[in-house]
Amino acid sequence: MQRTAATALPNNIAALKALVRQHEMTIATLSEQLQLMLARRFGASSERVAEAQLGLFNEAEAELDTAAEEDIAPAIEVPAHTRKVPKRKPLSKDLPRVEVIHDLPEDNKLCPHDGTVLVPMGSADSEQLDIIPATVLVLLHKRLKYVCPCCNKTLLTAPMTPQPIPKSQASPGLLAYVATAKYVDGLPLYRQIPQFARLGLDCSRTTLARWMIHCGGSLTQPMINLLRDELLEQDYIQCDETRTQVLKEPGEPAHSTSYMWLQRSGNPQRPIVLFDYDSSRSGQVPQRLLDGFHGILQTDAYSGYNAVVRAQKLIHALCMAHARRYYTDALKAKGIHPNRMPAKAPKGCEHIFKALAFFKALYAIERRIREMTPDEKTRIRDRETRPILNQFKLWLDRRQPKVLPSSKLGQAIAYTLNQWSGLTRFCDDGRIAIDNALRPFCLGRKNWMFSDTVAGARASANLYSLIETAKANGIEPYAYLRHLFTELPKATCVEDYEALLPYRLDPNVLTRRPS
Repeated sequence: MQRTAATALPNNIAALKALVRQHEMTIATLSEQLQLMLARRFGASSERVAEAQLGLFNEAEAELDTAAEEDIAPAIEVPAHTRKVPKRKPLSKDLPRVEVIHDLPEDNKLCPHDGTVLVPMGSADSEQLDIIPATVLVLLHKRLKYVCPCCNKTLLTAPMTPQPIPKSQASPGLLAYVATAKYVDGLPLYRQIPQFARLGLDCSRTTLARWMIHCGGSLTQPMINLLRDELLEQDYIQCDETRTQVLKEPGEPAHSTSYMWLQRSGNPQRPIVLFDYDSSRSGQVPQRLLDGFHGILQTDAYSGYNAVVRAQKLIHALCMAHARRYYTDALKAKGIHPNRMPAKAPKGCEHIFKALAFFKALYAIERRIREMTPDEKTRIRDRETRPILNQFKLWLDRRQPKVLPSSKLGQAIAYTLNQWSGLTRFCDDGRIAIDNALRPFCLGRKNWMFSDTVAGARASANLYSLIETAKANGIEPYAYLRHLFTELPKATCVEDYEALLPYRLDPNVLTRRPS
């Protein structure tokens, strides 16, 4: 009996230690989840990492630091610190100028020494910015009438120039203004109404919404069709998706989640950005969007893309930014936001800081070679990027067995290793970017949060597509939309529509002012 009890005691102690360890792991996992939820709910969304603690690959940043210093005035030496004095940027030569003449009083135009009348000898010039608030005006269309003076039987009236919305009071300029405010500046329609009221324009939210749905629907759909055809003819497409909400989705509750899908071409000479709304995140959506495409597809590691990759034999590259997000989430789970990192790594965060340093080094190289040709990028990546990736892979392999798999860092390491082949594929081809982060829609979504109807969501997708494609081609969005809404109603054939594509327009022919 005594022997049995003596043998059972160590077993019980071992079992209790295992139970305590299991509870400690559960507590640690739940604490990380709580911190991450709090960070996502109340913290800043930026994932920019502070400079502190990321000095692992300072050599990769040296050239960037040197280049940045060329735009900064000489340093002022102060005993306590060194401060850079920023230079004032000159005002753009493209801005209109209005001369404001400052002259001397007539009594002061005499020489105080001999009384001779002073003569002009130039001016001392300085420039100051001014702004004129938006002005509402009425375009009075007068359609001239002609009648036969002999028989009075012939009466002709000059036709009205085709309008984007027939019989509407909205001009192309007003429609472009509303769309730009909503989709570029992130100003919801209900916030635009009081602005218009201060300018003397009485307009309801329903009217503005109806205008946007028409502009993003039947008016611009031919342009979207052309852009999609040209996108699918290219050999490199980036794809991503983000959540949105549509209150009146048929057959779905108001709180259900829908998705906005982004496709972006990888051709820098003919950039195309397309948004597409769908209520589903299933693999059928990318199959529909990418039907007929052959080449390189870059996405995150979402399995919904696997079917189209297999069916169309696509080269599948993954997005490094999605992998990096796992590590910034691990940092937030420790109660630290990436852009507010302390000078010294807290206990338990050293390995997260180390991983982020690898990403920092990789992105520093990508910033430096952004404007280079694909062949030049491939050569530099072979020489500089691959060694960093090899070090990173070695570190991941050594670190994984020592990290709790259910922890955020454990999940980050597992994701990176599992997707390593796709994450590093950008080194094989200079055309492939290191990531395909989706930003414009996510930024705008924070300002209006949801769409009321499916028609509104699809109209938003179309207008977003045109705006982002215009921006990618160096065209100011308002000027492009104004030109587009003016010329689209006149288009009668495919050639007319093709002439309005952003990359076929000369930005200099676009004007902000009504003709």
